[in-house]
Amino acid sequence: MSDLESELRSAVRGEVGFDVTARALVTMDASNYRRVPLGVVAPYDAGDVAAVLEVCGTHGVPVVARGGGTSIAGQATGAGVVLDFTRHMNRLVSLDAESRTAVVQPGLVLDRLQEAAAPHGLRFGPDPSTHSRCTLGGMIGNNSCGSHSVAWGTTADNVRELSVVTARGQRLRPGPGWAGAPEGLRGLVEGELARLRTGFPELPRRISGYALDALLPERGADVARSLCGSEGTLAVLTEAVVRLVRAPRARALAVLGYADESAAAEAAAGLRAWASSRPNGTGRGTGRGTGRGIGHGTGSGPGGGGGPLTLEGMAADLVPTSAALPRGGAWLFVETGGESEAEARAGAEAVVRAADVVDSLVVTDEAGQRALWRIREDAAGTATRMPDGTEAWPGWEDCAVPPARLGAYLRDFRGLLAAHGLRGTPYGHFGDGCIHVRIDFDLLTRAGVGRFRRFSEELADLVVAHGGSLSGEHGDGQARAELLARMYGAETVALFERVKGVWDPDGLLNPGMLVRPAPLDSGLRFAVLPREPVDVAFGYPADGGDFTAAVRRCVGVAKCRTAAASGPAVMCPSFRVTGEEEHSTRGRARLLHEMLAGELVTDGWRSAEVRDALDLCLGCKGCRSDCPAGVDMATYKAEFLHHHYAGRRRPAAHHSMGRLPEWLRWTARTRTAGLVNALAAVPPSAWAAKRLGGIAPERRIPRLATRTFTRWWRGRAGAASGAGDLVVLWPDTFTEHFSPEVGRAAVRVLEAAGLRVALPPTLALRRPPVGDGRSTVLGPWQVLRGRGRVCCGLTYVSTGRLDRARTVLRRTLDLMEPVLRAGVPVVVLEPSCAAALRGDLPELLHDDPRAARLASLVLTFAEALERLAPRWTPPRLDRPAVGQTHCHQHAVLGDDADRRLRQAAGLSGELTGGCCGLAGNFGFERGHFEVSVACAEERLLPSVREAGEGAVILADGFSCRTQLGQLAGARGRHLAEVLADALEEGEASEASGPGDGRTAPAR
Repeated sequence: MSDLESELRSAVRGEVGFDVTARALVTMDASNYRRVPLGVVAPYDAGDVAAVLEVCGTHGVPVVARGGGTSIAGQATGAGVVLDFTRHMNRLVSLDAESRTAVVQPGLVLDRLQEAAAPHGLRFGPDPSTHSRCTLGGMIGNNSCGSHSVAWGTTADNVRELSVVTARGQRLRPGPGWAGAPEGLRGLVEGELARLRTGFPELPRRISGYALDALLPERGADVARSLCGSEGTLAVLTEAVVRLVRAPRARALAVLGYADESAAAEAAAGLRAWASSRPNGTGRGTGRGTGRGIGHGTGSGPGGGGGPLTLEGMAADLVPTSAALPRGGAWLFVETGGESEAEARAGAEAVVRAADVVDSLVVTDEAGQRALWRIREDAAGTATRMPDGTEAWPGWEDCAVPPARLGAYLRDFRGLLAAHGLRGTPYGHFGDGCIHVRIDFDLLTRAGVGRFRRFSEELADLVVAHGGSLSGEHGDGQARAELLARMYGAETVALFERVKGVWDPDGLLNPGMLVRPAPLDSGLRFAVLPREPVDVAFGYPADGGDFTAAVRRCVGVAKCRTAAASGPAVMCPSFRVTGEEEHSTRGRARLLHEMLAGELVTDGWRSAEVRDALDLCLGCKGCRSDCPAGVDMATYKAEFLHHHYAGRRRPAAHHSMGRLPEWLRWTARTRTAGLVNALAAVPPSAWAAKRLGGIAPERRIPRLATRTFTRWWRGRAGAASGAGDLVVLWPDTFTEHFSPEVGRAAVRVLEAAGLRVALPPTLALRRPPVGDGRSTVLGPWQVLRGRGRVCCGLTYVSTGRLDRARTVLRRTLDLMEPVLRAGVPVVVLEPSCAAALRGDLPELLHDDPRAARLASLVLTFAEALERLAPRWTPPRLDRPAVGQTHCHQHAVLGDDADRRLRQAAGLSGELTGGCCGLAGNFGFERGHFEVSVACAEERLLPSVREAGEGAVILADGFSCRTQLGQLAGARGRHLAEVLADALEEGEASEASGPGDGRTAPAR
């Protein structure tokens, strides 16, 4: 291997990685399979590709081309050298709006092409649900389709010409008319014309096997089209000329409700036939080699003159209970286009009238359509868990049948599942007869794997009996290639092998795929994982307490690799900054998988590779909500750090910031906050403190409050007012020591809303005497002096000091016993602390029922006002608001109540998503400053700079406010502060009265 690595380094301009991390990141795609490569090369250009093929050919080493790594059948994994096209060969070379074509490199992400085409009113027709991270090379290799295939066809329908390098280094430009055909291909095909004319079923979604029928003379002998779907087994793509289609100016979405999925499937076939029979209908042809129509720009208008752009189906199993869908047990998503919103809506309403539905909904606003489409697009991840939490896996992810037979096929499919004792949740491209499904296979035991094989064989026969294709979108790979003879017959499969021999006589391109395939039940990625549960600190309740099962959640759909955040999304800020796979949620999960496997990453919890990959995880928890599979990398990181540093010296930052509550309580007790502030303002002492504490030298140490929030509270004892519900206001570390003004403001607003406010007890609890008229409720409390203080344990968790976190949290539960017994709501102002109490606390102290009890009592500031003071009306500000929803609030707490409170207060505008980049201790740690700044520059800082003069800058989190102050010189405020100021202004205005000469304070 050393000779191979050395020769590759000498031959190519791009990166060559034979290290553990580089190899571990590409052992898997989004399938059930795993292969450990010898090395990874990121080619710089086509010359590099040719050089890699020459060196590997000399050594007899296989080569596998890889794009976004989202393939579901195993075709993006390999045991030789993996070509990673995402780093350099990822450009849009040119775009010609007049000819409606674009020249793309294989690593270009589809969304980047769509963004470039959109200003010209154009788009690339196919759009898989992974459009934000899948690459054009991968789409061509798999002949991907997406939800709009009923209108614009498959990728093969939209490819004009390719540039490829063969395994023996020949550079060709395949296209129509035998252009770019290797020697021997034409003669082979011309000797098999009868078989090519009769042996390939006519289906809109026939992806299985090689598209040899595209080489028929009556179909233009299109060599480029025949390569689409060949999964990198015939040649390596270096460039492609693709067609673009005209995008509709406006769209509408008709959501049609049906009793069940079979009824929805039958309706989809009817709607497809209805659309085709209408004047100016879509009219796209069927069959892999025959599709023509608006996918080639010949439709009469956007979307084919009024025909549906999509006919997507899904059942209730995959739909969140909160989704605003019409009544039904299954739904069709039917999108229509037009030159105006009215025209698009008219098309959608025509669809509703043509459909026999239980209920329906037509959505024309873009935000509403995006929210609904997200449900459908996230299904590849959400389907990995059954409603009861059982794991489900691909393998029969996308077989297709003639659309008219889909309803009958689904009934037979359900019957086959039941016969094998399996469950699955079908969804997908009903209009094209293509079904996606994840099935609860047991792939961990020999018996379960045996059932997986038997089911696969019987399902293949069922698909063929319905006239279908084993693959309708994602390709055969290893998952289905072994069964191709059941679909095509042995002679046609032998023809596939002969074609492979013409293109790749040495069999070095992606071996084991499509022809001479590896067995479908070999190389399963689960086989290398430990069978016994790993000893861990967190409870992992959603995974049965099994850390290995938690890591298995990452199935590789790679939504975390989305390059640009949009809407409220947070995941994954470090990947968006670095663009490196190891800094994505998927990349980290892959390294954890290999750590558990112990074959490639051999030093377990002590692994430096895993530690380094996790180093740039901000702990934003964005993946907890944004990952369709529910990966929670912040928790996995804390778990890893806990084990990694057990009995070892920890980084200085784990002491300086991990033990922050201890240091701050000491300064409060000794009343030395002023001295600390003075020393932090003097460069020599500040430099020394940052160096000793592992703090980034670029950072300013935040100033401590000289009067803590609880000292202020004690000074106002007896001043509480209000006769409403009692709430306990949590004095989190940041409010207590850095921003007591936030706590004061919250008390002001909560009391104005009629609530009675108390702080948690410390060493003792003072309760009202019996008989004071309030004995049926817990009376107002006062904080008494003492060393015991409640704490959410956040800083200990984020630095992996989980033993200390458990100690702190158990003490907190002891102190909160009276609160728990009385069931008093606990209002937490700092979102990260609220998230720790709601999420980390019950998962870390899963053996203590009090933990879940406290978590259930936690409310955010806005939630408390909405639930406990529903009749209170906040003061009106009537001003725009900018800022960022705290990442932990987005991921764990939700912000619906905050949105409603802002709206009631007249604060207009939407806060951005993303992460501020400071993220507690992350942005303060040495070596993280550049990434921290880059995260803030993505969305937060631009939104503040672009804000109007009168805009309110909202930032409920201390980290967000600190980042804004240090990087933008802007003062962010907690929503409580903004409302408290408005209350003060209102009272001042009322007190001054008309004409008394007094002036209300400025905002």
